[in-house]
Amino acid sequence: MDQLPGRGEPRQEPQPGLVLALELAGAGLLPDVGGKAANLGELRRAGLPVPAGFCLTTQAYRRTTAPAGLEVIHAELAATAPDDLPALARLAAAARAQVLATDVPADIAEAVRAAYAALGANAPVAVRSSATAEDLPFASFAGQQDTFLNVVGAEAVLAAVRQCWASLWTDRAVSYRATHGISPSTVTLAVVVQQMVDAAVAGVLFTANPVTGRRHEAVIDASPGLGEAVVSGAVNPDHFVVDSATGRILERRTGSKGVAIRPLPGGGTERIDQSGSGSQPCLVDAQILALERLGRRAEVHFGAPQDLEWAIDGGGVAWLTQSRPITTLYPLPELPRSRDGTRVYLCFSLAQGLTRPLTPMGLAGFRLIASSVARAAQFEVPVPHDGPPPYVQAGQRMFVDLTPVVRSALGQAIVPRVFDVMEARSAAVLRRLFADPRFSVTSRSPWRVLRHAGPVAARARVPEALLRAVFRPEAALRRVERFGERFRAALVVPAGSTPVQRLDHVERILGQELFPVVPNILPLPAVGFALLAAAGRLLGPGAGPGALQPVLRGLPHNVTTEMDLALWQLASAIRADAGSAAVFEGAVFDETGVPGLVRRYRARELPAVVQSGIANFLGRYGHRAVAEIDLGMPRWSDDPTHILGVLANYLRLKDPGQAPDRLFSKAARDAESQVERLAAAARERGRLRAALVRAALKRTRMFAGLRELPKYHIVEALGAVRGQLRAIGTELAATGSITEADDVFFLDLVEVREGLAGRHLHRVAEERREAYAQELGRRHIPRVLLSDGTEPEALQAARAEGGSAGVLTGTPASAGTVTAAARVILEPQGAHLEPGEILVAPSTDPGWTPLFLTAGGLVMEMGGPNSHGAVVAREYGIPAVVGVPEATSRIITGQSVTLDGAAGTVEPGGRPD
Repeated sequence: MDQLPGRGEPRQEPQPGLVLALELAGAGLLPDVGGKAANLGELRRAGLPVPAGFCLTTQAYRRTTAPAGLEVIHAELAATAPDDLPALARLAAAARAQVLATDVPADIAEAVRAAYAALGANAPVAVRSSATAEDLPFASFAGQQDTFLNVVGAEAVLAAVRQCWASLWTDRAVSYRATHGISPSTVTLAVVVQQMVDAAVAGVLFTANPVTGRRHEAVIDASPGLGEAVVSGAVNPDHFVVDSATGRILERRTGSKGVAIRPLPGGGTERIDQSGSGSQPCLVDAQILALERLGRRAEVHFGAPQDLEWAIDGGGVAWLTQSRPITTLYPLPELPRSRDGTRVYLCFSLAQGLTRPLTPMGLAGFRLIASSVARAAQFEVPVPHDGPPPYVQAGQRMFVDLTPVVRSALGQAIVPRVFDVMEARSAAVLRRLFADPRFSVTSRSPWRVLRHAGPVAARARVPEALLRAVFRPEAALRRVERFGERFRAALVVPAGSTPVQRLDHVERILGQELFPVVPNILPLPAVGFALLAAAGRLLGPGAGPGALQPVLRGLPHNVTTEMDLALWQLASAIRADAGSAAVFEGAVFDETGVPGLVRRYRARELPAVVQSGIANFLGRYGHRAVAEIDLGMPRWSDDPTHILGVLANYLRLKDPGQAPDRLFSKAARDAESQVERLAAAARERGRLRAALVRAALKRTRMFAGLRELPKYHIVEALGAVRGQLRAIGTELAATGSITEADDVFFLDLVEVREGLAGRHLHRVAEERREAYAQELGRRHIPRVLLSDGTEPEALQAARAEGGSAGVLTGTPASAGTVTAAARVILEPQGAHLEPGEILVAPSTDPGWTPLFLTAGGLVMEMGGPNSHGAVVAREYGIPAVVGVPEATSRIITGQSVTLDGAAGTVEPGGRPD
């Protein structure tokens, strides 16, 4: 027995499960009523003003379409690649035709007629699609299915219902679901039939600002007539921004509102030209604030910011006609209640060149590492497994609370300069925050910093290391080598260790062994770059712009370039062996090429040169990976597909003169010659000055390459930890605590210990896998995020473009000019880069660098002149520009691009053929 509100006595449903009164729909019935109906039902039950109506459930859709044979189309869609748009469109059209050709069963038609009659004779209604994969927390699917307005009469409602069912298979809906990995067989459609609001004015309301991310700002767009004019983009609406905390209207912008959509008396709608109707806003302040309050009530009910559609009828009553979560907002960090005021959070993941989320175990590992850093600096860490107080997580990425740094005079002086060379766009965001009165300086003394940094420096004997680097550089290098040997020895787990002992070993590495790597090694490259700057001052302006940059090319002691060149040497050995070269002929990186090589490698079936060469390479560098700071990411030794793909790409380089090892050797010789030229130039100002310049630059070349060594050792340790965790995962899977061994990476360290004690963790791992898979689709990650949701970079004016129209600007990273075809690569696994192409990437870490060897140039959306990608690009002598906003979306693969690494500009040319 269901009752439709305000329309008579309870009635008997003709067929149970076919029709529900709208307020009986809710989140618990999502599979039956779809997202739109569930949300509207929630609002009605919460007492918000939602027009009466009913929902035709998914059972009706399944019953009607069962004879249509959609299962075959489902299977074909599931087997079709998301980017194969013609095939998706063909299958979508076939599905629509089958749905429309199927008769509606008589009992379903009668159920619709009866429910419609309860709304009133010939009541005008809106008929809206409500998909089960719609208005979800991770994908709103807004506008993917059809809506029909001002439908009058039962037969017209039935016709509109059929059209709604068919719209589940529009091209855009099918493509959207394929992109989001939603199985076609799991998606069904409910239909909402709802009384029409004869709207005087209507529009949309966001309870948080979708542009800036501010959670305390409501944004309202409004236009006369039905809201379809605003939703469809047919008008330039009035625009209002309200401060939800104070009730103050922050922004008013009157739109042209040139078109109004009005209902026709017999059904349907018409467009009315309003171009001469004047420029007065269509809402008064009281209506604006009333809408904001309605939106806030909806947000409180759902527990998340909402995107609502609303209408105000001729009597001035406001109605809500739709609600969905705002899926584009970046999640806020989970904050302890003790943190008052607005906080500043820096995305540490992005600072490490990592755009993808971290697995739960990757996050757990870094919480323990961060705790060890904080404790070494004598900060209190109540629960090390939770991380230190400055550490927070949002969107499965790492953030650091920089508020004390931003409000410190020393922090404002130093931190932006560090980011100038690491991640220039973050530096610009931070500098603009300094002008915000909320972050005015409250600490002017450096004592607090020295009190925490001093013990760390003393324990690692940093002052001694700095002096040794200047006066006994060879001894400094030997000390670093000995440290590396001791560090590797500490990573070995005793044979026969139990799973619990292995976990103890993991926590010892993460909590004790890792942090000393940085203070024991980093002083040497710091000295190298400091001496480079000192040489520049000794030389004065007479040396000319860019004179020092060639000194940094072909640097020795760089483990990343050594790795890349070792892989190139293996490619050279394969090319020299006819049988090995034949294996790679035509083996481009696709489903039939390199994966086949991987299978043969694992079966030990490749020619000896290839088999032993890859094994030797992985024996030394197999701990590395793309996104390698994440414990959950497979290492190259786990999956050598990427390495074999890079080898296949290397073998496409035919010009001996472009061989990377030759170019690297030439770069090293040129750098040494530049040192002598600069010393000779300094001799004109005295022999002592010349000797100092030569000594400084020699030490720069000796130490600057060590910049990559701390991360190399850290990743070595993470690789060892991952190996132990996989062994533990195998044990947990064998005892039934988890389903498969790799589920261990979707737990944290505390949960793993509980699993070893007998706790079943299947559901935890499964839910974490689903959440991680959803977060992988997020492209936009804020560099800096405020605790109220504001993304400061979104507030800043777009960077002025210099030169000719369309020129992209960034930070100069490696001098040189090149014009070539661009290749946009978002993930390096499976990437195919033709020799000489310009690599365009969101960011890079050492896992990307094998691609650098044959690239003609590099463009990155992130980074600074001393970020990882910039350093390696300079060493290889390829032009590079970093920190180019939206480079991967504004440049198209195949497009001709002119890159000027000294000017920091990228000029796109024509589109690809």
